[in-house]
Amino acid sequence: MSEDLGLYNRPITELFPQPENIEEWASYALSDDQVQEYQEKGFIQGIQILNDNQINVLREELSEVVIPDHEGKEFFYEYHSNESTQPEMVLFHALGTWRVRKSFHDILWNPAFLMPAYQLLGQGFRLFHDQLFCKPAQHGGVVSWHQDYSYWTWTRPMNHLTCWIGLDDSHEENGCLHYVPGSHRWGLIDKLDLSGEMDAVQEFLTPDQICDFERKVPIVMKAGYASFHHPIMMHGSFENHSPFQRRATVINVFGKGVVSNLDFESVNSPGSNNYPSVPMGQRMEGTYYPLLFDPKKESKTFGDDIPNIKSLRT
Repeated sequence: MSEDLGLYNRPITELFPQPENIEEWASYALSDDQVQEYQEKGFIQGIQILNDNQINVLREELSEVVIPDHEGKEFFYEYHSNESTQPEMVLFHALGTWRVRKSFHDILWNPAFLMPAYQLLGQGFRLFHDQLFCKPAQHGGVVSWHQDYSYWTWTRPMNHLTCWIGLDDSHEENGCLHYVPGSHRWGLIDKLDLSGEMDAVQEFLTPDQICDFERKVPIVMKAGYASFHHPIMMHGSFENHSPFQRRATVINVFGKGVVSNLDFESVNSPGSNNYPSVPMGQRMEGTYYPLLFDPKKESKTFGDDIPNIKSLRT
């Protein structure tokens, strides 16, 4: 019988060594300029999260879970062998891998992820959920332009952050991520089909916002590097017609004060009934929304020692 790794709220392997003091934590910190860039643009990119060994272990376990009848599939929140709506294109998309494979469980406690996430949220945080996106060579499908929080309104208030981590080199030819700088100031736009028509969102935008798409930025990165983005950052990725596959894992987290806004009779509901549900108005916490990082636990003066988005505003 498969084991639910979500029952463990700590690392279960040695793949991601944990810092032992404030100096070791600081070695993973973003610069002041990077934090300010996130505030201005709504994203940052080119942050190394994984070494070669970690990439290889994650790739190996990913190769297991893309097989539909793999062990542990029952623990996924969503599992789409092909979510693409385009004929002859493929987009593998799954949520909940942290409950199924050890390396995807333990990456949540990777200090190279935890430290930047703390700095960009300015507080401790919990896991919301993880994701896998895989585009095969030659016929990888799009992820249409969207804002993450439009799918997350079953939680409130908006206090979320996303980290996108490449398991392959990503570039324009194989369908890399694109951002529209400054679009995190647009406000919330209606939820759309994630794998539908690439530009469907433009129907709901102002002329100025549509013009902003001319400034879209391709996020070209080597495998093991990551970007972080705001929950209403407009982003998407184009088709992969190259001879190279493009695989990525995504970690979504939220900070203090987030409660359930769950209503299965409205748009305020997740994509399936497999998500661990929390009654309306109650805090988003518990076994399947584990606390990933608590700065007070690491150091009483953590906020003074490591600059974050809140301290840089003062």
